[in-house]
Amino acid sequence: MTDKDTGETKDEPKDVPEDDLVSAQHSITVKRRKLNYTTTTGRVVLRQEVVAEGKFDGHQPKAEVFVTTYTLDGADPKTRPVTFAFNGGPGSSSVWLHLGLLGPRRVVSGDVGDLTPPPYELADNAETLLAHSDLVFIDPVSTGYSRAVKGEKPGEYHGFQGDIDSVAEVIRLWTSRNGRWMSPKFLAGESYGTLRAAALAEHLQSRFGMYLNGLMLISSVLDFTTLDFTENNDVAYTLFVPTYAAIAHYHGLHGDRDLADVLAEAEEFASRDYPWALARGHRLTEAERADIVTRLAAITGLSEDYVDRVNLRVEHIRFFTELLRHQRRIVGRLDGRFTSWDTDYGQEQMSEDASYAAILGPYAAALNHYVRAELEYSNDLPYEIISRNVHPWSYKEFEGKAVTVTAKLSAAMRANPHLKVHVAFGYHDGATAYYASEHVLAHLAIPTELRANIESAYYPAGHMMYVHEPSRVQQSKDLAAFVKSASNRG
Repeated sequence: MTDKDTGETKDEPKDVPEDDLVSAQHSITVKRRKLNYTTTTGRVVLRQEVVAEGKFDGHQPKAEVFVTTYTLDGADPKTRPVTFAFNGGPGSSSVWLHLGLLGPRRVVSGDVGDLTPPPYELADNAETLLAHSDLVFIDPVSTGYSRAVKGEKPGEYHGFQGDIDSVAEVIRLWTSRNGRWMSPKFLAGESYGTLRAAALAEHLQSRFGMYLNGLMLISSVLDFTTLDFTENNDVAYTLFVPTYAAIAHYHGLHGDRDLADVLAEAEEFASRDYPWALARGHRLTEAERADIVTRLAAITGLSEDYVDRVNLRVEHIRFFTELLRHQRRIVGRLDGRFTSWDTDYGQEQMSEDASYAAILGPYAAALNHYVRAELEYSNDLPYEIISRNVHPWSYKEFEGKAVTVTAKLSAAMRANPHLKVHVAFGYHDGATAYYASEHVLAHLAIPTELRANIESAYYPAGHMMYVHEPSRVQQSKDLAAFVKSASNRG
């Protein structure tokens, strides 16, 4: 470009990304109490301190992360809690917790047997956690509207540590810019987001000295060994049995027995006789093996012939395909209450997850409408509900060992004995089995006196248990009580 006055050639102006946040005012009535609140929506630019050849080269923009923030008007920031929320995947946006459970507006999606038809609708969420905490929903890089900036590599964020570093930076920036270092602080994560939350608790403490009040782990997975159905790892096979039993019970394969009775039997079997039998291998006698086949089939709702043919080991995707094969139906992975058709009924693995297919449409429509019509934010990028672009996800930090954050969560709890942990389980969740999560929590390296800092809540639904309306209402109460208790403000 040539300067018109001097004739000198100048460099083209650089396209420097900036925050594009917009704010709007809203209100909602909760238990006859009117809550006035402010939403702030848009992308926050993450910058990195760069040192080149031993010289400081400034704070270079690296990524733009989409956030949606809800703050209660007129609240005292010193006593007002704030919850940073995200889903998992890896590759999922925060739409599920945002419009399904925590936010002041929620999607009306319906449930099993009564799904809402398109074009869907939004409604006020009278049970919103905003009544008790400010909310910051975070979409990790390459999900939602979050992207790496021009010239940067998205892959730097598509892995365990890069993800932790970037989400932690969003939390640090928001906390500092909004004067909330003295506020009670919480993380709410779902699925892979629970692994992220546990790692973040330790990272925020050790890197920034930011100590949290609580973690809300929804559909928890902290150790991938517990869901890794691979040769020579019998742990996952045993820990999923109670979930299989719950799903079989929902579909009427346990007669008129109570769910609690079915689960008690399944848990006892999964903790004692079944792992013993798998460990015995070919040392089992014919009579012992026949007994295990009979009991496992009865508990899971599968045929004895099938259990025998898979060598006593029922893999979860095969289970969802097999359970209702005789009815020409498949059951959902995220939520085993859902069923659907398939292309044929001779294959070993279902073509799609019936439960995910049932809820994707309502959540996608609701978010794309809501962000523009009510939050007053516009962006021509596609909102990535669940992005495939993050794969392959890097676990290079765990090369040669299991992917687990149990040591990080244990360290965070030991260093901060005031840190409380709420864990939410869905009995019909076939993605992160509740008994597997219980197993991991029971093995945390924390002293006995800190075990009282962990509380559990169970719901007769799946991975997104709030799709089930009674579970949504109860879960909202449970989370509100947890935030109030763990805020240490009386």
